[in-house]
Amino acid sequence: MANSFEMIAKTFQGLEEVLAKELQELGAEQVEIITRGVRFYGDQELMYKANFKCRTALRILKPFYKFEANDTDEVYEIVKAFDWSQYLDPKKTFAIDSVVFSESFKHSKFLAYKVKDAIADHFMEKYGERPSVRITNPDIQLNIHVFQETCTLSLDSSGESLHLRGYKVEQTEAPINEVLAAGMLKLAGWDGQTDFMDPMCGSGTIAIEAAMMALNIAPGIYRKGYAFEKWPDFNKDLLDELFEDDSEEREFNHKIYASDISSAALRVAEENVKSAGLSKYIELSHQPFQGVQRPVNETMIMFNPPYGERLKVNSLSTLYEEIGSKLKNDFTDMSAWIISVPCEATDRIGLRPSVKYHLMNGSIECEFRKYELFKGRRDEFLKERADKKEEEAKKTEDEAPTYNDRNGVFLRPFEDRWNRESMSEDELSEYQRRRHETFAKREMFEQRQKERESRPNYGNRRNDDDRRSYGRRNDDERRSYGARRNDDNRNEYRDDRRSEYRGDRNEGGKWRDDSRGDRKFSRREGRGSEGRDFKGDRSGGKKYDRDRSSKRMRNTDIKGPRRFRDNDE
Repeated sequence: MANSFEMIAKTFQGLEEVLAKELQELGAEQVEIITRGVRFYGDQELMYKANFKCRTALRILKPFYKFEANDTDEVYEIVKAFDWSQYLDPKKTFAIDSVVFSESFKHSKFLAYKVKDAIADHFMEKYGERPSVRITNPDIQLNIHVFQETCTLSLDSSGESLHLRGYKVEQTEAPINEVLAAGMLKLAGWDGQTDFMDPMCGSGTIAIEAAMMALNIAPGIYRKGYAFEKWPDFNKDLLDELFEDDSEEREFNHKIYASDISSAALRVAEENVKSAGLSKYIELSHQPFQGVQRPVNETMIMFNPPYGERLKVNSLSTLYEEIGSKLKNDFTDMSAWIISVPCEATDRIGLRPSVKYHLMNGSIECEFRKYELFKGRRDEFLKERADKKEEEAKKTEDEAPTYNDRNGVFLRPFEDRWNRESMSEDELSEYQRRRHETFAKREMFEQRQKERESRPNYGNRRNDDDRRSYGRRNDDERRSYGARRNDDNRNEYRDDRRSEYRGDRNEGGKWRDDSRGDRKFSRREGRGSEGRDFKGDRSGGKKYDRDRSSKRMRNTDIKGPRRFRDNDE
């Protein structure tokens, strides 16, 4: 891509992969997922498209200066020495946004303040006047990002956050972010091929985003403008072309149902839907979730119930219990997606999620769960679904008339593949090549087998001397190691050890013979302090312990476990 440069698209935690896929579909190159964002490369047109079409991007940054610094004073000196004439002049306004992930920089606001001072002092020393700071709608929006000691200065091409689409007239007390709503829809696989329902719609964000995705309306169509429109190299014709191009929009022949128990929330949702021009596709109704009727057609259900954080409810556990009961009884053979805080109350839904994503709703850690709703037992449902997938896969395989060989030759199905009379010239050539390779491999194998058989001692593992020296110990070594012994030694060893145990440890509990195979051992029946099992310390014997991590004896003068030691130790 000509005139390509680095860009960074910011998003919410958990939506990085969704955003990366969006950028790849737009033509981005060298796409790399980073923390709460995606790094990519492209030209000016791609930057405009990313701002105008990306549904899960919060802002698009264009880095222009990277440096290392250990504290804010060092940042001040480096920023002040930078040549700002290509980006600013004393007559322009600017603003600074800062993001910090570092132990050296504790306060992001103070860092932004120092960068602002450095830029102002640079112009005062050079021109005798300085550009002004404007928080809203500045000429140049700057961003400084600090990770450990690495600082990156970027131009913010978006200006206002891209979640501010421009269609909202009002909003409720706890609205869901538009970028988060779009990300949830993409994670759920919403493609506009079924009906859609949000039974707790609030200000209507999820329903509106679902309609825009179904119709493939660009999310930036309602915005008033972007920060890059004030840059010196702004291409107005290119941006106008994006706004006027509706060739990618499509028809939506299904319905989106949105409802809420709050009449005030429903009034807000109605105003927002009307502002977005989607009243034709979104049907609003005032009713509680418990009163929602089952849709006639196949429907995807998605909603954002109260968490008890910003919206208070009388009984959160009761609410989620009613949600589970309603879904289980009235929405079978459908799928429901719910975003909520993982807590004891959400477990009262009583359904096991089949898919789970960890997302951030503002500063609140949430889980986005998919519930597959069915009648009867879960194992029967899963078996039926697996059988259905297997049947579809088999049907697809049977219907395939040909397949592509690894060498690019199209061959018939397996049962008809080697019928030489019906082969084409290419297939016959491929058939002969494979036969030749098969015979060559067989001859090579037979030749190597003959060479192995001609070697001396073929078939014998090793002679006696070699086998004794290979991985085994002689009799003396084995005796000292405590491994195998002949029958007399084993009986003598066992009797000696049993007599030792009986002599030293028959107090505090009774001994009982317990046979396991040919081996007999004793254990104590007592459970008090006077009766221990063999896992504890044996009185009269040496203490030992195993280090489980290194598996070495802590007492180095002991050669092995107690049951393998001779009496003379």
